[in-house]
Amino acid sequence: MSIKLEQIDELRKRTNVSYEDAKEALDKCEGDMLEAIIYLEKNNKVKTEINNGEKECLFDKFKALIKKGSNIRFIVKKKEKVVLNLSLNVSVLIGIFAFHVVFVGLILALICGFRMKFETNKGEDIKANQTLDKVQDGIQEIKNDLVGEI
Repeated sequence: MSIKLEQIDELRKRTNVSYEDAKEALDKCEGDMLEAIIYLEKNNKVKTEINNGEKECLFDKFKALIKKGSNIRFIVKKKEKVVLNLSLNVSVLIGIFAFHVVFVGLILALICGFRMKFETNKGEDIKANQTLDKVQDGIQEIKNDLVGEI
């Protein structure tokens, strides 16, 4: 069967593959467009791009970052009681606009034995919590040493 340029162009538009890959897929699938798309997907040749072929722009990256931040919570606890539970986006905005107050508040919270962590909406732990735990444990040790010396 003879493959036409129009078929190759249509397959390329739908799957974002090279002419060579499109022609090979159509040849193997005897010109059947659906079978060619499935063939390309099975062979991991389909390239996905955002915005119908346009490259991902800074705005799209910003939107993805905002979405990810909305799914992460900043939680402050005293023993097992939750004192503060904010989305990461809100926490960052408060930190930017009230830096000095937030900085002092976080230091006081650490000294007073509050525990802080980040958590996804699904309750999953985040790698940053390991570092945060080490800092909180270190501050607690320093506080215990100072109290022991007095």
